[in-house]
Amino acid sequence: MIPVVVFDTNILISAIGWKGTPYFCVELARQGIIESVTCKEILDKLIEKLQVKLNFSDVYITDTIADLLSFTRIIKINRILKVIESDSDDDIILECAIMSKANYIVTGDKKHLLPLKNYQGIAIINAAEFRNLIC
Repeated sequence: MIPVVVFDTNILISAIGWKGTPYFCVELARQGIIESVTCKEILDKLIEKLQVKLNFSDVYITDTIADLLSFTRIIKINRILKVIESDSDDDIILECAIMSKANYIVTGDKKHLLPLKNYQGIAIINAAEFRNLIC
């Protein structure tokens, strides 16, 4: 059984914009070595960041999301989880991972998610740790 992974928005942005470790991690999903799972809420946040932070054109964003969806499973979440009071976007990541029965959350969030290390049996690790674990 291949590992199921939820990538935080910061990992997806890094994978799209640069060819570093986050890119390598996302490429593992493209190759079928892992299963990438996301939800509409994560995609919405990603689109917002690509527009505002990276100033990508609408066409480039559409192509980027279509590419991501070609190897990523989308699930529906209920938005009922309330764990990280100071950042509800992090609750979305956690809920997506729970609903998808993910093995890993890969994130660069040092403030809220990485300090948890584990949530309901889901390992929360950074991209370098994930790369080292899988390869």
